[in-house]
Amino acid sequence: MPDLAELLDLVIRLLTLFIFVHVILSWIPGIRPDHPVARAVHQVVAPILNPIRRLMPPAGGLDLSPIVAIMLLYLVRTLLGEVLQGF
Repeated sequence: MPDLAELLDLVIRLLTLFIFVHVILSWIPGIRPDHPVARAVHQVVAPILNPIRRLMPPAGGLDLSPIVAIMLLYLVRTLLGEVLQGF
């Protein structure tokens, strides 16, 4: 099953990259939410970030959901990676 573990690793790395891009785009004042790149990135990360945002309100005006999402993705990567290597 190393192929499945490698695929899982690739998907988690790509999701993490999309989350980073989403954060960086939110810091750029000229990028509007209807920009095609911003919209595409949002469509990828919204299903991950929105449930976290519902559970965790902004802390001092900061949205910490990307940090929590990345931590959860790497936790899943670690746990499933160990399970898949056992097969």
